[in-house]
Amino acid sequence: MVFSNNDEGLINKKLPKELLLRIFSFLDIVTLCRCAQISKAWNILALDGSNWQRIDLFNFQTDVEGRVVENISKRCGGFLRKLSLRGCIGVGDSSLKTFAQNCRNIEHLNLNGCTKITDSTCYSLSRFCSKLKHLDLTSCVSITNSSLKGISEGCRHLEYLNLSWCDQITKDGIEALVRGCRGLRALLLRGCTQLEDEALKHIQNYCHELVSLNLQSCSRITDEGVVQICRGCHRLQALCLSGCGNLTDASLTALALNCPRLQILEAARCSHLTDAGFTLLARNCHDLEKMDLEECILITDSTLIQLSIHCPKLQALGSLPDSEIPWTWTPTPSAVSSLVCTGQGLPPAP
Repeated sequence: MVFSNNDEGLINKKLPKELLLRIFSFLDIVTLCRCAQISKAWNILALDGSNWQRIDLFNFQTDVEGRVVENISKRCGGFLRKLSLRGCIGVGDSSLKTFAQNCRNIEHLNLNGCTKITDSTCYSLSRFCSKLKHLDLTSCVSITNSSLKGISEGCRHLEYLNLSWCDQITKDGIEALVRGCRGLRALLLRGCTQLEDEALKHIQNYCHELVSLNLQSCSRITDEGVVQICRGCHRLQALCLSGCGNLTDASLTALALNCPRLQILEAARCSHLTDAGFTLLARNCHDLEKMDLEECILITDSTLIQLSIHCPKLQALGSLPDSEIPWTWTPTPSAVSSLVCTGQGLPPAP
């Protein structure tokens, strides 16, 4: 929409500043920037910090330089609650230090793919951003245990942390983290290949509010670690064990006996799991909605039938949306019929 000077002047006369600010608060970044070019008055309104509480640069521009983040932080200040810099590979520690100093009320920060950042950024967040609840550090490969120690000391309200593919993290970092951040509800550790069972023991000891845990491709994890998690995290609703090839039915037994609220289980490429384990799981975890059993080569129709009988909420069985692994077991017509008769259904064949 194009405004003439007369239109803009009429709007300014008819509507008080407070109402205009309220209207501007519903606009996205691109529209705000366009409005800022209409006139000096609208520039002031559009760039008012109260309109910039949530910013997602991934949907706007990912090739931003650090100075852009610094300018945003100075403009928004304490108003900013949510910022996504996902994929902004040009942003580094210096810019995020300025950001942390200026935006101390930030609650939700996405740094997924910001590969330049190091432990220094986490120190800054720990020092200045004590209200942080959601932090995504996916693929920030320079992050070490020192970052987790800093986060645990300064960001004690953290509820969601994604450390996927931060492969320098070890059990010592996890221990430091969970000692300070005991309110964690979601912890994503995909591809943290140095983690062993002892890391899960630390999670079990301190994270009793945990509802979602992702251990995909943490190949050193064994049944001992999963049993520890199940004994301490009874509220668990989503668990990813895909690629944890050492696991056996002992892990499924622990889930069945300790985690009745389980809704999502991903166990792709866990080739030692059998019908016996899944039968016990089905008989105890009636809230199951989604499962990924790709390349669980020992299971048969028996698992499918037990799930159809005991898990009425089951909606998806097989490859979940981000998986490209083909089926390795073809259910028989009778097994498929069992699911259909209970109002459930298999995903389409690839």
